[in-house]
This record gives sequence, C-alpha cells and structure tokens, in this order.
Amino acid sequence: MQMLLLFIWGSPHTIYRSMHSFRRFIRGSLLLIISFALAGCSSKAPYEGKSVAQLRRMLHHADPKIQVQGAFGLSQLGPKSKEATPELIEALKSGDALVRQNAALALGKIGPDADEAVPALIETLHDPEWAVRRQAAMALGEIGPTAQPALRELEKLKHDPHRRVAEAAREAAKKISPRGGSS
Repeated sequence: MQMLLLFIWGSPHTIYRSMHSFRRFIRGSLLLIISFALAGCSSKAPYEGKSVAQLRRMLHHADPKIQVQGAFGLSQLGPKSKEATPELIEALKSGDALVRQNAALALGKIGPDADEAVPALIETLHDPEWAVRRQAAMALGEIGPTAQPALRELEKLKHDPHRRVAEAAREAAKKISPRGGSS
C-alpha cells in the first residue's frame, strides 16, 4: 500500500502534506456549513423583541399576516399584554381566521385580567372555523370564574363535531366552574 501511495503521490512528506490539506479542507467546509446554518437560525421572528405598544400597532396593520404576528407576540407576553385587550377583542372580528385564532390565544394568555373580553369570546364560540372556536373556549377557561356567562355556550360546544373543540369546551367549563357547568 505504501508503495502504491509513494508511486501516486510521491514522497512520504508529499503524502503527509496532502492528507493534512485534505483534513483542513474538510474542517473548513464543516465550519462554513455550520456557520451558514447558525446564521439562518439566528433570524428573529417578526414579533420577537417587540414591546406591547409595537405589537398593538401590528394588530392595526392592513396585512393579516402582520396582524397574526402581533397577536401571537402579545400571547407570548401573557398578562403584560393586558393593555392590548381592546385591540385583541377587535381582532376577534377579523375576516382572517388566523388573526381571530391568535387574538383568542393572546386573550387566554392574558388570563383573568382579560375578563372584559368574555362577551366577545362567547360570540367567537360560534365561529365557522373549528380552530377559532377551540381557541376561544380555551381562552374562556384561562380567564376563569369571571367567564361564568360562557358556561351555557360551552355546554353546547361540548357536542361540537370537532373532537378538539368539544374537549376544549369541557376543559374550559371545568376551569370556570368546579361543576363544569350543567352536564
């Protein structure tokens, strides 16, 4: 084998230099690939690092995709987003299902401090999109006992054709009332 390598590459010193260069090439290529991968992973989502005020402004944007990002960003801030409750209530009326769904998510993450949203969330339980109905039910559950007026509608929703909506309605009713509403 050594004779074959000597014949092809030349002296042992040349073989060593070639192997060393090849290792450096592989190591450099791997570092380059990893750095490109990490650079792609480091880009922030549009809602990251934004204040409540900035996220509230996103809810007023003409593009529903930006509205979704604003509502989702507010959901990530939880109770700190309480001051955005009026805009989130308004977003529940959007023509875009993802905006409505994320607005309900944010209201649920605000929790009991979003109790002024209960009437709008009760209306949202009738949304044509099952994912929006489910998120509205979950939000009412997170708001808790002050969402008592929703129990009648949640009771009806326990029979929703979409299993996840029915499950969310049952769980929400339990959180709102220890009896879980009327059975």
